[in-house]
Amino acid sequence: MPPRNHTSFLRPLAVIAILILGAYWAGARWGARQPINVGAMPGERDSAIKNADFAVRDAALSADEAMNVRIYRQSASAVANILTKATEYDFWMDPVPVEGAGSGFVIDAKGYILTNFHVVQGAQTIEVVLGDQSRHSAKYIGADQRNDVALIKIDPANKPLAVLPLGDSGALQVGQKVLAIGNPFGFQSTLTTGVVSALGRTVQTGENTLIDEAIQTDAAINRGNSGGPLINTHGEVIGINSAIYTPTGTTAGIGFAIPINTAKRIAHDLITDGRVHQAFIGVETIPINESFAEALGLPAQEGLLVQTTTRGGPAAQAGIKGGDRVAQAGMRRFYIGGDIISAIDGQKVSSPLDVNLVLNKKRPGDVVNVTLFRGGKKMEVQVKLVERPGS
Repeated sequence: MPPRNHTSFLRPLAVIAILILGAYWAGARWGARQPINVGAMPGERDSAIKNADFAVRDAALSADEAMNVRIYRQSASAVANILTKATEYDFWMDPVPVEGAGSGFVIDAKGYILTNFHVVQGAQTIEVVLGDQSRHSAKYIGADQRNDVALIKIDPANKPLAVLPLGDSGALQVGQKVLAIGNPFGFQSTLTTGVVSALGRTVQTGENTLIDEAIQTDAAINRGNSGGPLINTHGEVIGINSAIYTPTGTTAGIGFAIPINTAKRIAHDLITDGRVHQAFIGVETIPINESFAEALGLPAQEGLLVQTTTRGGPAAQAGIKGGDRVAQAGMRRFYIGGDIISAIDGQKVSSPLDVNLVLNKKRPGDVVNVTLFRGGKKMEVQVKLVERPGS
C-alpha cells in the first residue's frame, strides 16, 4: 500500500490560514475602529462658531430643530464635566489611585455647581471642565446622601460664568419635551432629547438612598450623564439626571432624574447654613409580614416592628417603645415586645424606605402622627421631629 501523501491535506489548511490572517490584517488596517480619544478642540470649535453665519444656518431648521439648537447654545457652556481622583487600597493594603467622571451644572455666578453625591463621593480632588474648556479646581460644599444630591464650588476669579436657570419640577406633565446635556462615557457636552415618560416614581438607588418623586424620561442617559441637567423647552433645569434602568449597562430608554425642587431645597440649606436640614424620628425597625406576624402572635400583619429607639430622640420622648426580649429565627436575632408602626401621617409604612419617603417631605420641628399597635391596642402618637444627627 503506497504511503499517504500528507502534503495534500496540509495545503488547503495553509491556504485557509493565510486567507484568515489576510482578512484580519485588512480589517485592522481599514475596518471600523473604536475612538482612542475624543475631546473638544477649542481653537477649531471657537473659530467655527465665530465664522458661522448662524442666521443663514438657522433659517434651514425646523421649529423643533431650532429649539434644540437654541437651548443647547444657551446651556452647554454652564454644564460641567466633573473629574475626580481618590485612593483605594487593594488586598495587600497598597494604595491604588481611582479616577471618576460625571456631570454637573452651574447654578450661581459665584461658582456653585449641583451634581450627584455619588459622582463626588470619596473624592480627594475634584476638577471641573466647563463648556468653554476652562478648567477649575472645585471644593466640596456638602451633600444630602439620602437624595443623592451634592453641591461643589469653583472660584471663577472674576470671570463671568454661564448659569442655568432653575425651573419648577412640580409643574411638569407627562409628554413634555426635555433635553439632557452631559458627558456620557467622557464625550463632553453631549445633547440628547426625549419626553417626560412618567412622574412620581420612587426609585431606590441604594440601601439608604432614593429618588423621591423621580422624573422618568426616555432621553438617552448613560454613564457620565449622572449629575447633569434635564432641561425643559424654556431652557430651565427641571431635574438632575441620576440613574437608569438597564439590563445591559447602557441606555434602554428608561432614565430617572431627581426633581429640581428637591435639589433647590438642598442647595439652599447648604449655601445658607452649611448643612442639609433632614428630619429624624429616631427608631430602628424591621419589616413584618403575615407569616412573621402569625409565628410571633403579633397584633398586626403588616408594618414595622420597633427594635430600639434613640435615647432622648423624638420617638422615645413620644413614648414609642422598643423590644424588651430577644427572639431568633434561623440565624437572625431580633427584639420582640416593642410597638408596631403601621402608618405615619396616614401613609402606610412597611419598610424603612417608606419611613424615609415620609421624612423626606418633612423638616425638623414638624409634628407627625404615628399610628401603632401596642399589644392588641391601636394607638395614635404625635412625634415632633428633630434634626438628623450628623446631617
